[in-house]
Amino acid sequence: MKKPEPNEKVSNPPWGRWEVLLDEPTYKVKRVTVSPGKRLSYQKHFRRSEHWMVVDGKGVVTIDGKEIHIEKGNTVDISREAAHRMTNNGDENLTFIEIQQGEYFGEDDIIRLEDDYGRVST
Repeated sequence: MKKPEPNEKVSNPPWGRWEVLLDEPTYKVKRVTVSPGKRLSYQKHFRRSEHWMVVDGKGVVTIDGKEIHIEKGNTVDISREAAHRMTNNGDENLTFIEIQQGEYFGEDDIIRLEDDYGRVST
């Protein structure tokens, strides 16, 4: 499985797809789509926080072990260093807009704690 480059603009990981919509010095905006029955890594970041808004579908966000059911129109804030993941437990795509704020936005600032696809950080 190909590891994403730090400044990649589009990726098709095993759980769905993401693409960068804006990449500015102080923030980055992505559209993230999670396929039905899939979930992101349970992960954290040391150099950024994130704000997610669901624009299509529904699922479950886990932040530091707490599950939050989320659907179209809902938002959630993820603090720097908080363990988090999005799960699509529905039968349609779940799409959310991710706004990253911090000092660095590269894909190499992902510490994977758990992963369904064998990509746990060492």
